[in-house]
Amino acid sequence: MYSNDEQQYWKSDCQDVYSYGNLDERQLIPSFPWAGGTMQPSPGFPGSPPSQGQGPETGPPSSPPPSYVPAQTQQAQAFAVDPGSIRRCLFRFTYVWMRGFQEFWFYPIFLGRNSVSGYRWNGFRWVYFGTSLRQIQSFTCI
Repeated sequence: MYSNDEQQYWKSDCQDVYSYGNLDERQLIPSFPWAGGTMQPSPGFPGSPPSQGQGPETGPPSSPPPSYVPAQTQQAQAFAVDPGSIRRCLFRFTYVWMRGFQEFWFYPIFLGRNSVSGYRWNGFRWVYFGTSLRQIQSFTCI
C-alpha cells in the first residue's frame, strides 16, 4: 500500500487538519447537544415560536380563551383560506373550524403566504401550533 515514509507524511499532514488545538468543541457547533450546547431552532424556522419583537405579543395569551363556541358562519367553500382574510385575526382570539371536523380556539401570531401559526388552546393551556391555510374550513375572531 504506502511506504512507512508516505504513511508518516500523511499522518503528520492530516493531523493538522483534524486537530483543533485549544478550542473546545462547543465553540465549533454551539447549538448541538452532543457538542455540549442546547438544541434550539433558529428564529423563523418553521415550527418554532418567533423570537421577541416580531409582533405586539409573541408569546401565548396570559388568559384562557372565551368559554363559549361562536356560531360558524357559512362561507363559500374555497380551496384555501385567503391570507388577507385571516390577517385581521392576528393577536386576537380566533375560533377555527378545520377540514376533518376539528375545531378549537387559536391565537394566531404569524401569517405566511400559505400557512398560519400561533397558539392553540388544548383545553388546559396554550400550545404552539401551525397549519396550512388549506386545512382551515372557516374561522371567526373576536
